[in-house]
Amino acid sequence: MLRLLGLVISIGLADSLNPTTIAPGLYLAMGQRAVSQLVQFTLGVFAVNLAGGAIIALGPGQALLALVPKPDATARYVAETVAGVVMLVAAAALWHRRDRLARRELPSPPSEGRSAIVLGVTITAVELPTAFPYFAVIAAVVGSGLDPVRQLTLLAIYNVAFTLPLILMIVILVIAPHQAARILRRVRDFLQRHWAALLAVLALLAGVFVTVIGITGLTGRGHGAVARLSRKLRRAITR
Repeated sequence: MLRLLGLVISIGLADSLNPTTIAPGLYLAMGQRAVSQLVQFTLGVFAVNLAGGAIIALGPGQALLALVPKPDATARYVAETVAGVVMLVAAAALWHRRDRLARRELPSPPSEGRSAIVLGVTITAVELPTAFPYFAVIAAVVGSGLDPVRQLTLLAIYNVAFTLPLILMIVILVIAPHQAARILRRVRDFLQRHWAALLAVLALLAGVFVTVIGITGLTGRGHGAVARLSRKLRRAITR
């Protein structure tokens, strides 16, 4: 459970630096009724992501798991290692293209005709089919064999990590309302210039962590198999 929790949090934090949610969040945080608007937007993002993950994990995910043999620990550790390596490759690709990506303007939401919660719901619903890091988390959670309550808890933890930048914006608006606009404007300017590099670093750290989780699991599994084989040989020799 702790290994899976570490995987879920690390991928969620790496995935949290998402321009499609952070940029609209910054836009709302610097507008009128900023706290209310940003809370609504964050709830919209969180609710759709969690609901989508729950539907996949407890619906098609469980149905698919019932059709195939339950993966053993070795298969899960291999999957974790592969996921970590994929994140390392993605980090390298982001770092290579960081200058080109930094020249793109961060997206801004439409200024009229849409409430903040609808905006969060809409953006997340559009992005969900391509949320590959989230799918990796869902696959790990489904394959864990945990009961539905704990699976939903892990998905909720992922989404807390994913929305952490938005939560931090809300905290800034609450504890420093007079300085919030200046702080958040600086944050936006910084992200405009460095978001690709920062995302690459986060993906690198998460990739290393997830890869280490998988490799240590495989190593421990291998040591356990060797120990069991040694015990069997000793028993056979002493007979």
